[in-house]
Amino acid sequence: SRVLPVVPDIMPDATLPGAPAIDMSVPAASGAATEVAPDRDERRIRGRRLPLTAIFLTVTVLAAVGIGLFFAMQTGVFKTAAQLDTAPPEAPPTVEDDDFTPADGANAPAKPGSADQSRDWINVFSPTDPTHVAAPSDAKAEVMKDDSGPFLRIQSGASGSAVAFDVGQGVLEKLAGKHAVFDILARAEDGKDTQISIDCNFGELGDCGRKRYAVGQQRNEYLFDVKFPDKRPGSAGTIAINSDFDKQGKAVDVYEIRVSIEP
Repeated sequence: SRVLPVVPDIMPDATLPGAPAIDMSVPAASGAATEVAPDRDERRIRGRRLPLTAIFLTVTVLAAVGIGLFFAMQTGVFKTAAQLDTAPPEAPPTVEDDDFTPADGANAPAKPGSADQSRDWINVFSPTDPTHVAAPSDAKAEVMKDDSGPFLRIQSGASGSAVAFDVGQGVLEKLAGKHAVFDILARAEDGKDTQISIDCNFGELGDCGRKRYAVGQQRNEYLFDVKFPDKRPGSAGTIAINSDFDKQGKAVDVYEIRVSIEP
């Protein structure tokens, strides 16, 4: 038969008196976080937060001041009155080609005889020779006479067509390069004040621009001036008169058209 060995039980020896105790517990893992107690000292907490608060307040105040300055500059608070006035400079008043002369007032037409009679007047039209007058189909031109003398009564048509008075080529040759004043002696038909418009065509010498006059029942002198270029006219010119600018069929009596050269 087999004989088995007998192994005695291993028992810890008794603790010797005075020997140090050995801690046999399992140590904590090396990766475990170590718990740190928070700092409860309020003075140290306030000491750390105070600089951040001051910086935030400073940045906020500077931003507000910057925004205020920006809007002040945009709204022109710091601009002078001259800088705020951005309107374009006003142009000096000028006279348009379509001049209008009222019947009364400082700009009224010259009174009869007020034109300088000592001038060397050149005749352009006389009712004794109406052959140099052209009236369109819807206009009228008729020589008439009363106590004031002979005149040509002209009446523009409903279309506003004007009656044309010839200005001879010989007359224009005398006016070339000169400053000339034209004088139209006229009146409105009895009881019918009107507004006339005048246009000129002097060929190579240009025109006179459109003129407008308020014409009353008294015979008056209606003057306008023209500065002619120093050119040789190639043909005769015309002065066209519309007897009623408002196209109401009113007539005008033309006594004479003449011109003189300014000294």
